[in-house]
Amino acid sequence: MQSSAQFLQPPATPLPPKQIQATTISKCIKFSRRELAISTSSSLLLLLGSQAIEPLNLSRARADELPPDKTEPEQEPSRKIEYCSNQNVTKRAFLEVSVDGEPIGRIVIGLYGDSAPFGSSRFSNLVSGAAGVSYRRKDFVRIMPNYVQHGGLRSYGVDAELAKNTGRTMAIDNLVDEWEKQSEMCQGTKNVARSVGLIVRDPSKPPPKMKLVARGGKLEIDQEEVGKDVNGTEFTIALKDSPELDASALVIGSVLEGMDVVEKLGQVKTVKENTSSPYFRAAKLIGDKRAVVAERGFNRPYSKVKITNCGLME
Repeated sequence: MQSSAQFLQPPATPLPPKQIQATTISKCIKFSRRELAISTSSSLLLLLGSQAIEPLNLSRARADELPPDKTEPEQEPSRKIEYCSNQNVTKRAFLEVSVDGEPIGRIVIGLYGDSAPFGSSRFSNLVSGAAGVSYRRKDFVRIMPNYVQHGGLRSYGVDAELAKNTGRTMAIDNLVDEWEKQSEMCQGTKNVARSVGLIVRDPSKPPPKMKLVARGGKLEIDQEEVGKDVNGTEFTIALKDSPELDASALVIGSVLEGMDVVEKLGQVKTVKENTSSPYFRAAKLIGDKRAVVAERGFNRPYSKVKITNCGLME
């Protein structure tokens, strides 16, 4: 028989709905700390990603709303084509060439004074002698399958002194600027067949080496130049399209007459390359100076190829 105390107990009070829901969730869902951390970081990444995409989509929508002429200039490609194709010849120069003392003919060159003013001015001054020195009695030093190269003037000795007496310098800053502009504006091969180019940079020159120097009782870090810089007086004449020259030569003109003379220069016998020799490879690998000297002699003509006379034409 049940006691009367059991009937006298008050009925259990029901839990609030929120507390029931929380209690049920806490019993059904159990996450470890690691799983909770991963879930939180993933939610933050999704939130940040959605915030980053919204301004991107907004910027794209604004770009789509802009008129076509404001998003990208339409005249740039035509300006590049005009700069590279329409080359006005402002001056004409001539070179008379001989091989082992025998004249082989005259080369007439048209200079591009509008597109390469500094380069054409440098070349015309050296051809006419206005720079105090000229290309007269100077040699062609390299004959390649695609082009011939003239040795230009020396940056030291008599050539440098004569140029200094006339107040001329062999600085190449403006020439390099013109080369950079030409490389940017003209697409494809710049040094095509018949082109004349000034060598304004040496892409194979290594960067300067760092060394310690004692100055005033202290050790300081200094830069040591490796190799020598070009002086902007060497020039090339392309027998064929020569894309290998685009990294070093500024196109300043083209051959108008006497291309047959240039072809005769290309037929002069030269010192053959011997880069496949294991002895040369080993010497080049260890930095032997004899390998550097031998490499300079590659493709040099056996004969004396000189400019006997040069100047500007009226």
